[in-house]
Amino acid sequence: KEYSDYQKKLIDLRREAKLGGNFFVEPEAKLLFVVRIVGIIKLSPKPRKVLQLLRLKQLHNGVFLKVNKPILQMLKLVQPYVTYGYPSLKTVRELVYKRGHGKVTKQRIPLTDNQIIADKLGEKGLHGMEDLIHEIYIVGPSFKQAANFLWPFKLSAPRGGFKCKRHGYCEMKGGDWGNREEEINELVGRMN
Repeated sequence: KEYSDYQKKLIDLRREAKLGGNFFVEPEAKLLFVVRIVGIIKLSPKPRKVLQLLRLKQLHNGVFLKVNKPILQMLKLVQPYVTYGYPSLKTVRELVYKRGHGKVTKQRIPLTDNQIIADKLGEKGLHGMEDLIHEIYIVGPSFKQAANFLWPFKLSAPRGGFKCKRHGYCEMKGGDWGNREEEINELVGRMN
């Protein structure tokens, strides 16, 4: 309930700004979703190590990360091998519901029951799917534990394929790697 109130408040603020002809400055994005788009062949040791640290060990693996200086520096090192952006609440929810797996005693367990989440993250105040999704989306105080509890998402190859993995998303030619900000939602929609 409080989560939907939070969303409504944002929408109201946007509408108010529109009516008054002002600009509503969107809250700075705090959450990243990173997808690996390159396999394991011919990777130099440094990017390989960084991808390992980000838990992106396979092609089309995806993880949620917090936006901060060290993470952005790490992403800079592996930019040609990943694409990332700021996921919407809808994207986060669809990912967790459809492809969410928890890490329970080092095993990958599908999140079929809220009890799995409550057992692992109960003391952090996360007792079910919606708590977990909200914590991830707003990057709350227990984000680290919540993101770590979620096994990296194993996505499918995107329907309709990538444009061109060799080029950056922001380059003139147009490609796939790098920061695609809000556009990540469309890509994840095709991969989920």
